[in-house]
Amino acid sequence: METKTEKQIQIEVDDTTAQGVYSNVALISHSESEVVIDFVFVQPQAPKARVRARVITSPSHAKRLLKALEENIKNYESRFGEIQMPQQDKNKQVGFLN
Repeated sequence: METKTEKQIQIEVDDTTAQGVYSNVALISHSESEVVIDFVFVQPQAPKARVRARVITSPSHAKRLLKALEENIKNYESRFGEIQMPQQDKNKQVGFLN
């Protein structure tokens, strides 16, 4: 009988990365072999914004990320209540774009 053993990976994070960055916009693009997610912070009334972080991953990993986010949002809402989505002006495209 074959037994699967689960490998544990130790993940380290340096102090700068541990601080994180705030983002209120995500731009998503893709090719056949990768998905690129740019995290941006747009300041009110500012004419320009800068990408704060870029994550490049495979389509299969992006799908696993989507499922993990869905599960975490479900858990969050069961604990804290439904997340209310603000009404958006249809002429403004601020938020998550693809």
